[in-house]
Order: sequence, then C-alpha cells, then structure tokens
Amino acid sequence: MRRIDAPAYATRDLGLLLLRLVVGFSMAAFHGYGKISGGPERWARIGAALPDLGIHGLHTFWGFMAGFAEFGCSLLLMLGLFFRPAAALLAFNMCVAISRHLRLPAGEESAGWNGASHALEFLGVYLALFLTGPGPYALGVLRRK
Repeated sequence: MRRIDAPAYATRDLGLLLLRLVVGFSMAAFHGYGKISGGPERWARIGAALPDLGIHGLHTFWGFMAGFAEFGCSLLLMLGLFFRPAAALLAFNMCVAISRHLRLPAGEESAGWNGASHALEFLGVYLALFLTGPGPYALGVLRRK
C-alpha cells in the first residue's frame, strides 16, 4: 500500500502509541496493580461479584483473571504484544465491570450509569484499539519483521 501523505500517517502512528501508553499505564497502575498484588483473599472478593452474572464458584480464579486482564493485558497493550487478544480481554473485563455497576442497589456508591461510566469509557477505547491495531511502533510489529 502506497502512503500518500506520510506526515499524517506519522502523527496517527504516534497518536496510537501515545494512546496505548497512557491508557495501558492508567489501567495497570490505578486498577490492575491493586487487584493482581492483592493475593487470593482479594481475588476471591472480586470473583464473588460474579454470581450476578450466572457464574458460581471459582471466585479466586475469576478474581485473579480480572486482575491479570487489568494489569498483565495492559502491559501487553503498552508494548504492542499479543495486542488484539489483550484488547479483547480488557474489553470483556470492562463489560463485566459495567454489568456489576449496573446491578448494584440504587443509592450505593458507584451504582448505576454514573459508576459504570469509567468502565464504559475504557470499553470504547479498547474496542477502538482492537479495531485499529497497535500501529507500527509496537514490539509485536517489530518481532514480525
């Protein structure tokens, strides 16, 4: 494919890199790290929210998977490795988070769309990144060359 306007492509590619780094760091540092480093007791508490979704049992495993998605997949997103699977897992995790916020009783902190809005924003970003790909400034792209 021939590039017609190279400077425009360069700024788009830098924009994708910046988006990956900022969103990945934000999710990993402010959401995922606390979950993944919390250990089995924290994982079990996180996983205990899943019966509302029809998932009963294995709470520790599912809590760990939520932490892994938010921390580990965010690092993969930043690096541009296994990019689309990482973005898909993060998008799925945000769907679960949205569902959880919407199922909280009214009046409880972070209940409803107000509480779900942050996860909804991340969902939009992860879906957009899934569709666009990591751009050329990614280890996964360099690894293939």
